[in-house]
This record gives sequence, structure tokens and C-alpha cells, in this order.
Amino acid sequence: QVQLVEAGGGLVQAGGSLRVSCTASGRTFSNVAMGWFRQTPGKEREFVGGISGSGGGIYYDDSVKGRFTISRDSPRNSVYLQMNSLKPEDTGVYFCAAGRWASVSTAAWDYVYWGQGTQVTVSS
Repeated sequence: QVQLVEAGGGLVQAGGSLRVSCTASGRTFSNVAMGWFRQTPGKEREFVGGISGSGGGIYYDDSVKGRFTISRDSPRNSVYLQMNSLKPEDTGVYFCAAGRWASVSTAAWDYVYWGQGTQVTVSS
């Protein structure tokens, strides 16, 4: 059974940092893109960033560029989201997802497997 499990969310003050991890089991995802998305109540799930299968292509939404960093550890089947200079508008449930292909897509429908999500709350 394929599973993606996120960990590391929590409550932080504005300006603070959090690191969220995503670990996969059941199959290897070393050759596909991994994405991070976030969702707030009443809104669609939005793309935060993604990393290609090779790790050579990393993309971010403009809202997090310069503050968030995505990395992956393929031998550990894990991907990470380092979030710095957090803002209250970064609050939401953060999901990791495994894509269909090696290249990063910003569209949620291009991702096949999803984690259960982890809550990130940034207080002002």
C-alpha cells in the first residue's frame, strides 16, 4: 500500500520557521516529481512548490519564492519543505503529493498520491 506521511506542522509566530517532511512508503518515488500544496477552508488546494524527479528542477509559487525551500532525499524516499519568514497568510493544511511524471506540474490533477496533510498555523 502506497502512503505519503507528512510531519512537522505546527503553530509558529509570524517571521518564524518550520520544516515539514514527507516520507513515502510502498514504492519508490525517486523518478517522479514531488509537489507541495496547501489548502485553507473554502479555497481550492494551491500549488506551493515542487521538485523534479532528478531534483534538478525546483519551482515555487511567487507567494513563497525566496522564503520556502524544497529538497528531496531519494534514498530515504523523502521530500522536505523548509519554510522561513512565515506570514499569517501561509496558514493552511500542507499536503505533499507524488506526480505522474518526472517534471513538476502546478496542477493538482497531475499528482497521483497524496499525504493526509499537516496543519501549519502562523500567528500575527
